[in-house]
Amino acid sequence: MRLLSLLLTFLHFGGYDFVLARSSDCFKLSILDLVTNSQCPRHFAPQSFRTWRFDRHQDLATSFPLDPIAQNFVRQVPGCLFSVTYPIPLKSKLQLVAFSKPVLNDILGLTDAATSEVEFVEFVSGSLILPGSLPLSHRYGGHQFGYWSGQLGDGRAVTLGKFVSHLGERWELQLKGSGRTPYSRHGDGRAVLRSSVREFLCSEAMFHLGIPTSRAATLVVSDDLVVRDQFYNGNLRTERAAVVLRLAPSWFRIGSLEILAKNKELELLQQLLDFVIKNHFPQVDIKDKDRYLALYSTIVSQTAQLVAQWQSVGFTHGVCNTDNFSLLSVTIDYGPFGFMDEYNPRFVPNTSDDEGRYSYENQPDVGYFNLEKLGDALKPVLKRSQVKQLQNILKGYERIYKDKFMELFRRKLGLLTIDEDDENLAAVFLKIMEDTKADFTMSFRELGEIDLREILNTKEVPKKYWALTSMADHEWFWNWVDKYKIRLKQEGIDEATRQILMNKTNPRYILRNWMAQEAIERANSNDFSGVQELLRVLEHPTDWEPEAERAGYASRPPDWSKSLKVSCSS
Repeated sequence: MRLLSLLLTFLHFGGYDFVLARSSDCFKLSILDLVTNSQCPRHFAPQSFRTWRFDRHQDLATSFPLDPIAQNFVRQVPGCLFSVTYPIPLKSKLQLVAFSKPVLNDILGLTDAATSEVEFVEFVSGSLILPGSLPLSHRYGGHQFGYWSGQLGDGRAVTLGKFVSHLGERWELQLKGSGRTPYSRHGDGRAVLRSSVREFLCSEAMFHLGIPTSRAATLVVSDDLVVRDQFYNGNLRTERAAVVLRLAPSWFRIGSLEILAKNKELELLQQLLDFVIKNHFPQVDIKDKDRYLALYSTIVSQTAQLVAQWQSVGFTHGVCNTDNFSLLSVTIDYGPFGFMDEYNPRFVPNTSDDEGRYSYENQPDVGYFNLEKLGDALKPVLKRSQVKQLQNILKGYERIYKDKFMELFRRKLGLLTIDEDDENLAAVFLKIMEDTKADFTMSFRELGEIDLREILNTKEVPKKYWALTSMADHEWFWNWVDKYKIRLKQEGIDEATRQILMNKTNPRYILRNWMAQEAIERANSNDFSGVQELLRVLEHPTDWEPEAERAGYASRPPDWSKSLKVSCSS
């Protein structure tokens, strides 16, 4: 090896250098890079779409048996994980109306100019399949609203292939809204403009809030019309079709394992588990006889932390079925989600959720339920002694969730150390917020912006702090401020430092439903500037932004926003 290194160095400095390709891990790799670096160079130049390629090794297609039926029609599909399913091109003129610059540049390694290339627009809409891509729709099942629903699967999504970024990160690119698949059930496989705008914006908003999530690269709109019953009340209407190119390290979910266990496809279940471990959980030893328990323990921990992160920003997913819970504990499948305006633990964004099963306050318990179902899916490949350990692992969920929840809410209060009374401090603040119907996001944000010394002297909150003004009318508020001030003194933190810490933690701008709705209504009239403006603001949620302030994104939500409804219909 040493002789090879010397030879390569001689060739480089002797002027015999040339560019080597190493799959798609990096765009250029010189001979010297091979000698001096085990990794790709940190700096790279974004490229044109004409030279962009998927990874050579498309392991989803080569690691598992594929559906032997090539025709695309709705059916039950046994004995495989994927069906080869080509996107069905939209018929009318395509418009690429928005793209995420961070995803385009930093993940896909493309220049902004790529969005002007005809081939790129065709690719992200499903009209162009690149060499090396074998489009796949995924078969999975799931518990929906607590009940086993049998085969579900990618009813409107097609995975185009695996891409490895210049940082060596694995990403699976998927089109949502690209047409019917074998798993479409009674649907047409299309996605409408309103739901596509919401998924596109929320995927990026969550990433910039620091929450594990799938990403969204592009939003393409057409004039193709589809018929939807948005609120399942018999009122049909036509809407425009759209396609989102979204990315995730993996699209496997709890339901991916459940359907194999339910159908006793145990060899395939083990294949999938080992694939997931090898590709996504390097901390788990693939040779360990207890590797599935180690995997379960890791997923339990990561899921508990993810749900705590949702709670910390007032995010409610809306449809926490097992088929919407990622094995990698990233947020996926944005449908009838909502960020709370006023703090209401019983907040339910999904009008289809009549019983409030997936309310904000129920999300931690639902996470536990889903992980219990994951444990059930593992049982067929475990020994009896290992099965007994599943419950002990799951018992740790509550502690992990609580620890992460308190870590996040201490940070939201500007606290870095731990005190036994912190839980009560946070709980009382939330209770005051609930009683006064104060805004969740802005109450924390304004607490970080306001000068506590000033309000303690005057016992009055300036009116510009509209969320805290509501809380100040509560009989407990000033007593709470006194206790908070004592806790800060114990922390040894000055007022200016506290404000800096809190304003870096607590967002000023979130994707409120009314903001998304305004952008959707403008988009319905072919004005996509609202989508683009929101995307720009949500990329920097903690930074004060003049245009966002003029748009009222940090102001009291308009009265009409209280009547907004979202549903599973997309």
